[in-house]
Parts: sequence; structure tokens; C-alpha cells
Amino acid sequence: MKLIRNRKLLEKFLLFLHVLVGLGAMAGGLAAITDPRSPLGITVEALKYSPFRNFLIPGILLFTVIGLGNIFSALMFLIKTKYQGYISSIFGWALVIWIVVQCIMLQAIVFLHVLFFVIGLIQAALSLVLLFEQRLFPANMILNVWEKWEKKNF
Repeated sequence: MKLIRNRKLLEKFLLFLHVLVGLGAMAGGLAAITDPRSPLGITVEALKYSPFRNFLIPGILLFTVIGLGNIFSALMFLIKTKYQGYISSIFGWALVIWIVVQCIMLQAIVFLHVLFFVIGLIQAALSLVLLFEQRLFPANMILNVWEKWEKKNF
């Protein structure tokens, strides 16, 4: 089963998304770390529904998990590791979870939340395509069942 015509293009697009998210998260995280009371003009009043009194811990998490994690994922595309689909998927889903938790804690949704939520979903979906192309778990199980069903019914 062939899902994509140009795997190299898919990998380059995912590489681009991981670099974009990684650099953006590192910049935002660094701003929160260096100015935890008012990073990029956001006051601590925005955190009134969260367990945090300032942006230091969220900044550290944003910088390391989302920022460095996505840069790590991008580097794995350059190295061409067999497990890139898994790595890319982990950090795509991490971004989705980060955005959902952030929206809940801030009790607000702005354009950037929607944009990065969609980017995280795209990362996760395209990573799944890579797993299907390589027939790695769980794609191998799904494809085996599909092929048996096709033989039985056609």
C-alpha cells in the first residue's frame, strides 16, 4: 500500500514544521525564563486560573519539551533514522497537548493557539503516514488485517 508519492518532500515538510515550532517555542520559552513576570508583554494576571504564579516553569517546559524536542525531531530527519515517524509523532502530539492545556489554564483561545494546534495535528498525521510507509507498529498490524480482509473479500 503506497500512501505517498514523494517521501522526501513529506520529510522536508515535516523537517520545516519541526524547525518552525522548535525555534518559536525556544524563543517563547526563553522570553518566559528571562522575564517570568511579563514575557513578551503578557502579565501574570493571565495565569490566574493556572497553578503557576509566574511564567518560569511554563517557560522552561516550553523551551525544553516543545522547543528542544522539535529541534531534536528535525535533527533526526537529517540523520535519517528509521524511527523518525515515532519521534515526529511524539512531538506533534506533545504540541497538541501543550496547546490544549495552555488554553484551559489561560481560559482563552487566540489565533496562535489554533495555528499551532493544527500544526501539531499535521505533524502527528504525517508522522503516521511515515509509519505506514515503513510498515512500523501500529501500522504493520493495521496493514496486515487490511490485506487479509482484501484477500477474503475480493
